[in-house]
Amino acid sequence: MGAVLGDVLGFAAGVAISPLPIIAIILILATPRGRLNGPLFTVGWILGLSALGAVMLAIASPANASAHNHPATWMGALKLALGVLLVLFGARQWHGRPKDPSQAQLPKWMGAIDRLTPVKVFGLGLALAALNAKNAPLTIAAAASIGSAGLSVGQQIASLAIFVLIATLGLLAPLGVFLLGGERAKATLSNWKDWAAQHNVAVMAVLFFVLGLKLLGDGISILTS
Repeated sequence: MGAVLGDVLGFAAGVAISPLPIIAIILILATPRGRLNGPLFTVGWILGLSALGAVMLAIASPANASAHNHPATWMGALKLALGVLLVLFGARQWHGRPKDPSQAQLPKWMGAIDRLTPVKVFGLGLALAALNAKNAPLTIAAAASIGSAGLSVGQQIASLAIFVLIATLGLLAPLGVFLLGGERAKATLSNWKDWAAQHNVAVMAVLFFVLGLKLLGDGISILTS
């Protein structure tokens, strides 16, 4: 199980430092319903990651993702495909990055965050975790690694839970600052939001390249061994 955790921690960190969800929760916390909507957004995020990971594990276990403690061939092909996808995402992000970081623009839907109901905020957290084209491949890759390691059901659940916890740290940090930081919290979170907004594209591009190349290596190793 320790080897599996070492394998998935990189994917968890990649999800955790995704700038857009961090910006989203900071904007949510700045609304009048921040104390309610912030935790709701985080719960939605946790459930989204957990559901996507659980679906992947449910597919992997009966599909013989591991044969004699070695990942099955189809698992290697999946990792290879995810690696190619992430590298392409990284290239697209890097090519489209603004030359002047101060000119970076946030997605238009973020302008409506202050008008979202608690139910919609919960749904936003769920969607950004499970349906986001950037985070979903990382979660699928992590669950695939867990499912191909020949672990017991209990160990798989524990490994997925640890992945989700690490992947949620990016949201728990601003939430903790907001709830415990007092008057200084607003200024701190504003600085974090500005930095994340300016460097969102570059951070994600580098992240996709690094993790995509890792997945390519893993996939090739499985397919050629």
